[in-house]
Amino acid sequence: MAIEIFMPALSPTMEKGTLAKWLVKEGDTVESGDVIAEIETDKATMEVESIDDGTVAKILVEEGTDDVPVGKIIALLAEEGEDVSDVSTPSDAPKPESTPAPAAELASKEASAPVTAPAAAPAPQPVADTGDRVKASPLAKRIAKQEGVDIASIEGTGPHGRVVKRDVEAAVKGGVPTAAPAQSAAASAPATVEAPVAVPEYGPHDDIPFREERLSGMRKVIAKRLTESKTTVPHFYLTIECELDKLMAQRKELNAKLADSGVKLSVNDFIIRATALALKKVPAANVQFAGDKMYWYERADISVAVAVEGGLVTPVVRGADQKGLAEISSDVKDLAGKAREGKLLPEEYAGGTISISNLGMYGIKEFSAVINPPQGAILAIGAGEQRPVVKDGALAVATVMSVTMSCDHRAIDGAVGAEFLAAFKGYIEDPITMLL
Repeated sequence: MAIEIFMPALSPTMEKGTLAKWLVKEGDTVESGDVIAEIETDKATMEVESIDDGTVAKILVEEGTDDVPVGKIIALLAEEGEDVSDVSTPSDAPKPESTPAPAAELASKEASAPVTAPAAAPAPQPVADTGDRVKASPLAKRIAKQEGVDIASIEGTGPHGRVVKRDVEAAVKGGVPTAAPAQSAAASAPATVEAPVAVPEYGPHDDIPFREERLSGMRKVIAKRLTESKTTVPHFYLTIECELDKLMAQRKELNAKLADSGVKLSVNDFIIRATALALKKVPAANVQFAGDKMYWYERADISVAVAVEGGLVTPVVRGADQKGLAEISSDVKDLAGKAREGKLLPEEYAGGTISISNLGMYGIKEFSAVINPPQGAILAIGAGEQRPVVKDGALAVATVMSVTMSCDHRAIDGAVGAEFLAAFKGYIEDPITMLL
């Protein structure tokens, strides 16, 4: 009996995936543990191994196919001694939800159906041609209406034969048939009918070069999840400023001592450590809203946003409150490398109790990030820059970093968020306390 190979669930939240590439072909012999395909999820491209020995009898889903549901049969293996030609697609294999009937079948059904006389239709009322069904830009339609030109008689030169502004202007100069006056239609109609409201069109506009590109699985998930976050999660924002001079000096000193180990601490490593310790100090901020209950986490798992081609991923530094700066630095470097190569494992990006998004290296002074559900908060880290500050009643210059915390108000109140940021600021401005 043929062995069925299913579309695997490569993460707890995965529902669909893209079958990026087959590494075998029909007729190939495989053994348990052999890599047979690459599956693209919203986070990474992962390899799928065969769990049985056999011969690839049928490939049911072609490589490059998007949105393959988890659990769908993607291939069949013939067992040892089984003839490949005898393997057939099982009757319970997933099929498209609806398949159009062949034209001949439709024709035969129509021929055999009883013929009934059609009900008398009301006489059509004359309606002025407004050009709404013509493929034309909104601007071209408006100009045609103003000039009394029948836009249906104009040949379009825009993208995909679209009628654009220059086509209408050329037609007005050259002379084209005019549109039927709308007054005659209004006069014959039994009641006043309002014209439909113009809706902005998606797609190319007049004379603007463009290229069309299908959304990747990652970009689809980002669009879906962050739209849900902004429309269903009540965000509020708290901003605090932290002085970095002590931290920069401490970082320089520690990096000098770590020179032989190959570890080089970044400011972001200190930020991750400070975030984790602040969560331990203010546990009411280490929570998630879950309908009629709340989850209170006893460990600080920090999701760190990493920009990759086509989007971003958030690998997780597990138990950052229990790790030193050197270990955090090593973990982040390893996870970021895997993220950029698309090699993250599900357990390396799933979960996390709070996120950090750092755009300081791009020179961004301050911004507000969108919460990554189901987490309760995210920190947006701005650039450290020299700013005037007042110390002991005198004007001075300090390196200052703005940090904005986006909170889910269902889980975190303003006072809790403020208490967390105060603790975070304390660790950042006096980094020696992170070592206690």
